[in-house]
Amino acid sequence: MDYSEEEDYYYHDNISLNFSYDDYSILCEKGDVRSFAAIFLPIVYTVCLVVGLAGNALVVVVYAYHKRLKTMTDTFLTHLAVADLLLLLTLPFWAADAVRGWELGEPLCKIVSACYTVNFTCSMLLLACISLDRYLALARAQAGDRGGRLLRVFTRRHSVKVCLVVWTTAFLLGLPELAFSEVRVITNRSLCLAIYPLHMAQEVKACLEVAEVAFGFLVPLLVMIFCYWRVGNALRGLPAESRGRKCKALRVLLIVVWVFVITQLPYSILKVYRAMDSVYSLVIHCGVSKALDHAAQVTESIALTHCCLNPILYAFVGSSFRQHAMKVAKVFGERRRRRARQGRTTQREETQMNEMTFNSHTASQETDTFSI
Repeated sequence: MDYSEEEDYYYHDNISLNFSYDDYSILCEKGDVRSFAAIFLPIVYTVCLVVGLAGNALVVVVYAYHKRLKTMTDTFLTHLAVADLLLLLTLPFWAADAVRGWELGEPLCKIVSACYTVNFTCSMLLLACISLDRYLALARAQAGDRGGRLLRVFTRRHSVKVCLVVWTTAFLLGLPELAFSEVRVITNRSLCLAIYPLHMAQEVKACLEVAEVAFGFLVPLLVMIFCYWRVGNALRGLPAESRGRKCKALRVLLIVVWVFVITQLPYSILKVYRAMDSVYSLVIHCGVSKALDHAAQVTESIALTHCCLNPILYAFVGSSFRQHAMKVAKVFGERRRRRARQGRTTQREETQMNEMTFNSHTASQETDTFSI
């Protein structure tokens, strides 16, 4: 997570100066940035958490309890939902950090920071895998039994291996957060920050920003454009009687690409600019620094909304998934009605037993009174 309080490293005349704007209010006071974050981020994170948990949890439930993982896409969708859920579960920590600062200790700071980066990158890479699998399914259908090495690798049998490669790549990108995240007290406020050693702060920070943009945006975008362009060409070649389904499929592909670009491009551009700033010190005015901090908070929040949209774009649009979701809802509904009927039956039996006991007790009382 990038915040305005993050310490910057400046080099002048071969002397390393490590300072924060919050320590030197004369240079740039960012109280208004913190106030904006304390209101804006908790609201956005709460909405993302509620909507994202509902959608992704439904995907996991459907695949876990009813729908078997028959294809590569099924496997990727399941891992995508898990990655999004783990990412969303970090948002309450960052919301509390925006309001009151980090009060949960350094170990949890390292874990939450690494979990955020790992799952965000993993989610983006899995989107690329889904695009590639859709294209290869088309290529496999056209090639028949023939096919290249990539067609043989991207099969249901190797789905676990492909997901393992994706998770490993994301974990490697999250290792620096796990290693360098610390809790620092700045102007009486504890912050969870990634503090890199002075001798490599500029290079490491810039390289990590570029690597995250490359694996979290550029590579998935290029894969999606290429694969969906090839799939779109194949759809346009379908017979005229299939025009309705063809137009619907093309519309879905365009929506998927455009949503990815709209949600991820602004944040990725800002990350690249910050990487360049860490090397060349482009930002020298306080107003520009504040504007970038506000932009970072807004664009990162927009990027997080993709976790809420993934179930809609990739799972719910499939008729088979909707059918299985309805079956799961029907199963849970039948179980609920069955428990309700059992509860009513048990209650009826208890009522009858109470009435029998009451009648027996009353008859006993009458007999005793008559005898007396």
